Amino acid sequence: MKRIYILIILLVSLFIHNTAAHAESKWTRLVEESGKVLSEIQQMPDQGIPEDLMRGCSAIAIFPNTISAGFVFGGKYGQGIIMVRDNSGRWSPPAIFTIAGGSFGWQIGGQATDFVLVFTNKRSVDGVLQGQFKLGADASVAAGPVGRAAEASTDAHLKGGILSYSRSRGLFAGAKLEGAVITQHWDGDAELYGHSLSAEDILIKNKAKMPESADGILKVLNKYTYKNPG
Repeated sequence: MKRIYILIILLVSLFIHNTAAHAESKWTRLVEESGKVLSEIQQMPDQGIPEDLMRGCSAIAIFPNTISAGFVFGGKYGQGIIMVRDNSGRWSPPAIFTIAGGSFGWQIGGQATDFVLVFTNKRSVDGVLQGQFKLGADASVAAGPVGRAAEASTDAHLKGGILSYSRSRGLFAGAKLEGAVITQHWDGDAELYGHSLSAEDILIKNKAKMPESADGILKVLNKYTYKNPG
């Protein structure tokens, strides 16, 4: 009987370990996939996010493989990361967020889309940290310019707010995301970093260590030396 109890304890321990490893790998893969998405977008000749936008942005959000589907009524849901840049140009570790929203119009079918949001000022970043953040209501959002034209991105900076992009079926362009809601994923952050942390702890207060899974996205972001747009 004692051997049976020991076996049960070992099996339960193994199950807990495997479950934790699976959860950790899920969020690690999400961070790695986000870096891959940004890298591929910025390698598209004359179709990526303008370089001076990348140099001057305050934060960036990436939601890989967001599911958009519907029949007349549509909706989207995805998980991704946000990283914030401080006044010295240094990037924070990634925090996990969800994006969800609906739409109405004649539509049918579904597809997976990569979304990238470029935050052009600190006010929008502060809004995201307050809780549920609705694009178009809590901060202005507009389809972002693509290509290397400095003039286009300079105009976008002057307008402020958030610039949105999407990539679907190999096509990359500015996207309309008004009405979508961004929310912190507490469980995802806790599993990625091993203990409970708020988005503010990770993005602003430097209470999280940069995970190795963020190496890919940092490699892309650090190509763009910070240039304060103000």
